[in-house]
Amino acid sequence: MPSELILSSRPKNTEVGPLAEIADRASEFIHHSKAASTVRAYRCDWTHFESWCKAHGQASLPATPETVALYVTDLATTHKTATIIRRISAISQAHQIAGFETPTKTAQVRLVLAGIRRTKGTAQAAKTPVLVDDLRRMISRLPNNLLGVRDRALLLVGFGGAFRRSELVALDVADVAVTRDGLVVTIRRSKTDQEGEGRKLGIPYGSNPATCPVRSLQDWLAQCGFTEGPMFRPIDRFCRVSSMRLSAAAVADIVKRYAAAVGLKASDFAGHSLRSGLATSAAMAGASERSIMSQTGHRSVNTVRRYIRDGSLFRENAVTVVGL
Repeated sequence: MPSELILSSRPKNTEVGPLAEIADRASEFIHHSKAASTVRAYRCDWTHFESWCKAHGQASLPATPETVALYVTDLATTHKTATIIRRISAISQAHQIAGFETPTKTAQVRLVLAGIRRTKGTAQAAKTPVLVDDLRRMISRLPNNLLGVRDRALLLVGFGGAFRRSELVALDVADVAVTRDGLVVTIRRSKTDQEGEGRKLGIPYGSNPATCPVRSLQDWLAQCGFTEGPMFRPIDRFCRVSSMRLSAAAVADIVKRYAAAVGLKASDFAGHSLRSGLATSAAMAGASERSIMSQTGHRSVNTVRRYIRDGSLFRENAVTVVGL
């Protein structure tokens, strides 16, 4: 099956006449039913499954439960549990879109996956959060030019808003309003808001001008001169600002670069380190779950509690009161 089937199939028997146009629109809606990053991941996963089936003389569409069980068993020797689960999801999506019964829900596949979970575990290696002291040190290593101005704004706004990197680079100038209390940021779409309902969050002024998200963003906008379009943009080595939007991957590169500049292990950090850093730092400072979730946009208490547990390991620790 061509990998384009993933989230882009056309209904059958609608090749001519008015229904053809409707079918094209249906395909577009199917395509946009998932985030672009999810579509790319599914296509990559499906291509891998197709190649594996071809190499082992198996049919990929429709695939039998035995084929899928053998495939995930083979994956288990080299891949993480999270990757295997995503591959299974891609196989299921492809079968459903093509009108076939998915083989991934059978007892055989579920039992193999359960065995993989128990054997390999399901914990994902989380990136290290950027804590407040880390952020201050990183800010102190910014270059004294336009690149430094942009990176200061990106790091501080990314931290203060607890943004996912995709949310941060998706911001437009029009999405941010400066009020006397701070920034009011409109997030038009996010990982947990694929319908585009949007939400607003506030980022207050910082007590220290050097690490104030509001002042840093005002400085960036004043120096770059943009009044519309993408908020954060690439800058070349001659300090010329592009009209294009900064990529999500670039956010991770920026965080890694300044982490390395202050002696931290760059590979331990990523774009998500700003988001987890705010949640962890807030938990360490005693912020409530409700206030943290309001800022991060988490809908699951269990998810945000992972940050809170990490940030509370030594706050209200039972060992502290026993007098060792």
